Amino acid sequence: MSGDGPTPAPGPAVPGATAGRPLFLEDLAEGQVYESAGRTITEADVVAFAGVSGDWNQIHTNAEYARETPYGQRVVYGLLTLSVMTGLLDRTGLFSGTTIAMLGIEWKFAAPVFIGDTLSFRLTIQGVRRTRAGDRGVVQRSFELLNQRGEIVGQGRLDAMVRARRMVKAADG
Repeated sequence: MSGDGPTPAPGPAVPGATAGRPLFLEDLAEGQVYESAGRTITEADVVAFAGVSGDWNQIHTNAEYARETPYGQRVVYGLLTLSVMTGLLDRTGLFSGTTIAMLGIEWKFAAPVFIGDTLSFRLTIQGVRRTRAGDRGVVQRSFELLNQRGEIVGQGRLDAMVRARRMVKAADG
């Protein structure tokens, strides 16, 4: 993209990111859609997550045990898939340096993810509103986490507080 930064119109997804330019509140509008690159989940990811979290549940870490489950193989931790998604979001540069805080998570794990699956996401801006402080706003963001076949394996909202480029005072009243 060229110009002063990305301001895609509502509608088709904009692959990739922002050419290194983070989005400020003024750049965002309801209906904008962004897509990420993909990332393949490895066995090393699962082992590292087990070590960090302390969760060594056999459905994730024991191939022989998992073979006897309805999945027939190890299932990737749901929270690992969500963490990978936030890493993919950072890689896009969309909100790098403009996010002040994550405000909440509503998430559904829609389908299992397995070692070797490649994940990407589709992000849709659901709403944008400036706060009373005038120097930031709340961005409602819905995500679909997709596997390599385009199947939704997770979906939900991760709303964020985002810096504004310009201060706008709220009207007294």
